[in-house]
Amino acid sequence: MCDSIVNSVVQKFLSRSDVGIKKYGTTLDRNDLSTIDWINHAQEELMDGILYLEKLKVLEQQKIIQKCRKNPTDVQTIELKECLQ
Repeated sequence: MCDSIVNSVVQKFLSRSDVGIKKYGTTLDRNDLSTIDWINHAQEELMDGILYLEKLKVLEQQKIIQKCRKNPTDVQTIELKECLQ
């Protein structure tokens, strides 16, 4: 059995690795960074991820607000308004 989602993620990891090797000329097998350096890199990546999630959240909220303005009495719109609270 094959899991298409897992395969998709694996392919993205491999592609990301290739990009990193081309960009930085090294792999994660490198030995020139301390544990603190690795932690800092991970924190920076996770902070970027939080920013991307916040951007997506704002975009989705804007869509809900627009829908609410177009159909303020629609049952689905009323449910969407509750999501924003």
